[in-house]
Amino acid sequence: MPISPARLEVSPGELDDLRDRLRRTRWPRPWPRAGEVMPDDGPLLRRLAARWATDYDWYAEQAAINALPTFTAEIDGAPVHYLLYRGESPGALPLVLTHGWPSSFLEMPRLARRLATPSLHGGDPRDAFTVVVPSLPGFGLSPQRPELPATVGTHELWHRLMHDQLGFERYGAHGGDLGAGVTSLLAQEHPESVVGAHLLAVADPPDVDPGTLTADERDYQRSMRRWFAEDGGYEHEQMTRPLALGHGLSDSPVGLLAWIVEKYREWSDCDGDVSRCFPDDYLLTQASLYWFTETISTSFRPYYEYAQGWTARVRRVDVPTAVAAFPKDLTLPPRSWAERTYNVTHYTRMPRGGHFAAYEQPELLARDLTEFFRAMKESA
Repeated sequence: MPISPARLEVSPGELDDLRDRLRRTRWPRPWPRAGEVMPDDGPLLRRLAARWATDYDWYAEQAAINALPTFTAEIDGAPVHYLLYRGESPGALPLVLTHGWPSSFLEMPRLARRLATPSLHGGDPRDAFTVVVPSLPGFGLSPQRPELPATVGTHELWHRLMHDQLGFERYGAHGGDLGAGVTSLLAQEHPESVVGAHLLAVADPPDVDPGTLTADERDYQRSMRRWFAEDGGYEHEQMTRPLALGHGLSDSPVGLLAWIVEKYREWSDCDGDVSRCFPDDYLLTQASLYWFTETISTSFRPYYEYAQGWTARVRRVDVPTAVAAFPKDLTLPPRSWAERTYNVTHYTRMPRGGHFAAYEQPELLARDLTEFFRAMKESA
């Protein structure tokens, strides 16, 4: 099917509507001791909303997005948006990078440029990759699939994009969050094409004998239960009542902003000050992408489909696998836990960084990806 350039075009009327909604925001009554007994993003949201409604230059951001190497391919009747960065060296290994939630393809260009043109960042051009950054269905410029549940898994769309559309017989794959699940399934189902999988999170093994757990694994399970009880409310809501949430966030730009900015603050290595990791305009551009493409509600579909049992499960990944554990990410699986499901040949505990590592620490992540795939090439 045809591959064509993709562009994002927002009309003046759409921008005026957003700014009008922002100016008319009805802010909640403050709670006593807010910010003392619980995190309170109220002051941050008021500052961001004020900029979003006035000084934020959407059209400059739109031009920057349209200047990216951005394309759309139609696969099984589904348009799939992606970025394509050609490697600077002949024979550069193709590599597909998959984002998660509440992110988008905009998380990846810092990393992709380092991987595609390492010589511009102090690296060896022989380590170059040809990098493909698809947008998950229902995120940004990739519309949701028209059927529920989807008849073709996202990992299958990625394989058809990489192998059938772009002509890559063999390629590597990387992902975190939802993207880690897509990457795992891609490696599980297509070991003939995926030379290696690089992950920021791992799937739990389908069956575990509690008597075989190590002390580190028991600590990890306790930390996961604690995280879900204290911080997993968003996930439970998106798994069980996504439409109710979608109605609210699709109508209120500040509601949308609050829902995603909390995650950027909580899940990044910012010590509670989100501006340490993300400029205001980056956060506003991510929110604007969700707003203008009307995809915040459809971005919840992977959670609901997984909870309904409509998504394939990771059973065993036998291709060489790397795990990069960033200290402020949601989970820090020990190597032995990952090895229950994956053929782990490379494991790295990172010194800093969080859930959005491709943006927070692109140099560290690029180095780990390069080392993993270089070792595979040398041993081949």
